[in-house]
Amino acid sequence: MSATDARTVKLSEARSLILHAFNHKRPVFLWGPPGIGKSDLAQQITDSLTGLLIDVRLPLWEPTDIKGIPFFNSKTKKMEWAPPTELPSAELAKKWPIIVLLLDELNSAPPSVQAAAYQLILNRKVGTYSLPENVVIVACGNRETDKGVTYRMPKPLANRFFHMEVRVDYEDWLDWATNNDINPDVVGYITVNKQDLYDFDPAADGHSFATPRSWTFVSDMLPDVPEDLLTDMVAGCVGEGLAIKFKNHMKVAGKMPDPTQVLSGKVKELKVKEVSAMYALATSLCYELKDSFEKLTKKDNRPKWDKYADNFFRFIMDNFEPEMVIMASRLAIKNYNLPFNHRKLKNFGEFFERYGKLIQKA
Repeated sequence: MSATDARTVKLSEARSLILHAFNHKRPVFLWGPPGIGKSDLAQQITDSLTGLLIDVRLPLWEPTDIKGIPFFNSKTKKMEWAPPTELPSAELAKKWPIIVLLLDELNSAPPSVQAAAYQLILNRKVGTYSLPENVVIVACGNRETDKGVTYRMPKPLANRFFHMEVRVDYEDWLDWATNNDINPDVVGYITVNKQDLYDFDPAADGHSFATPRSWTFVSDMLPDVPEDLLTDMVAGCVGEGLAIKFKNHMKVAGKMPDPTQVLSGKVKELKVKEVSAMYALATSLCYELKDSFEKLTKKDNRPKWDKYADNFFRFIMDNFEPEMVIMASRLAIKNYNLPFNHRKLKNFGEFFERYGKLIQKA
């Protein structure tokens, strides 16, 4: 395999390239292993453009679902084509600034379905149907080496796409996770054990393995899982080995103070110094600071939130190592864009003097 064949991009880079391809009406194909967020990226981009995503699972389609079905028109005495109903109509297109047609699992579709997609993808029409001007195409698929159900993509079809192979990137995942309220204990654990974010091995026999998607399952089920079932639940999502490591993390994380107690100033010293638990607390503090801003500003109680913010900076400076301070403040300042008023925060000057340049570099 050549160096060019092995080139990969992280999801944030893929996002920029997809938007560039949209501007030129070029169809995009995202290759990559399962569970890393290919389909979710298409949804995120569509939402950012205030558009509509039409998710088509091609393995479930027949060739006629793309071409339409011929019928005899008794008025014209000719055979005509009934266009497909799941593809966007001109009337629907008028209601949206952009429509993203997601052809998911394209290379898992039978060859006859892939062949039916040729003309639609390159020429933007098939039979009597034409894609509206504001419709763009993104396709996704797993690689043959991922051992999923795939068919080799015909070269004429492959040549119709702009191809990218995407990879897992921790920094991209962290931004996504903290903007989507992924459980702080998951964020804290992964931050210390970055290699455990993704451990897919196509040759392994186990049913469960770690991906950004399966860690999201852990996050969703973690808050109300009985303690005696925690290891089984996590193992069912990411595998037994990681479940045991995560259970050990949770034992320590459970000893951490309540974030509301920290922000209110009732807890000023951190006695437990286990690293992954500290990262989990840092994430929890940012979540709580964001939520409290939304609640308190609605009640016109900004001074109380300023006090929370001041306690936040004091606590992280007094108790966290520099890399944790940078991570926590980056989430609060960059990801959440919280409006800190340095004139109202007595600790902000010290914070900026100690960490300002490091945060700007980050």
